[in-house]
Amino acid sequence: MPHARQHAHQHALTRTRERRHRLAHEAARLMAEGGIRDYHQAKLKAAERLGIFDDASLPRNREIEDALREYQRLFQRENVPALRQRREAALRAMEFFDGFQPRLVGPVLDGTADVRSPVALHLFSDDPDAAPRFLEQHGIPAESRSRRVRLDRERVADVPVWVFTAEDLAFDLTVLPLDGLRQAPLSSVDEKPMKRASASQLRQMLAEEEIQGYTGT
Repeated sequence: MPHARQHAHQHALTRTRERRHRLAHEAARLMAEGGIRDYHQAKLKAAERLGIFDDASLPRNREIEDALREYQRLFQRENVPALRQRREAALRAMEFFDGFQPRLVGPVLDGTADVRSPVALHLFSDDPDAAPRFLEQHGIPAESRSRRVRLDRERVADVPVWVFTAEDLAFDLTVLPLDGLRQAPLSSVDEKPMKRASASQLRQMLAEEEIQGYTGT
């Protein structure tokens, strides 16, 4: 009997793993083709489509992100030039906003950006009027928004966001206090500090991509 129980348990684990895999890939497909941006929403929609409703089978956001990257690599090759275009535009924007010590975040950094993705930057200033004043001085019309971010496990804050279009691309600027340079807000993907890149790190990334492009690796 113990052997039969162990076999049944192993079979159940395998089924759950397979369901998680299917759900992650269906959620990734919905994000890639349907323009869904929210991992939780994509996960629930995928579960509904596949008729899988047990919580143990729900994949983690990071699993969906990995599946999304794989889906784009296989089926959306047009995202490769779109990603490169956005990373190059991000570098120019970061040089422009150099006084705010900008950091690149989100899909343009992690490689899951597509033709709809904005260039998302974090700017840093303790003066809430500094960023809009800078935009106005340079004649850049921007729309004001607000975003709730998790600064760490205990603290949540509503911070200003400025969105505008340049070079036919959307830009999304989140303005954080200067002490936000020390630790990134928590990612909605995995609840860990967000991955961020400085202008020099992005420059290095672009150079490495170019070398890979030449060598075909």
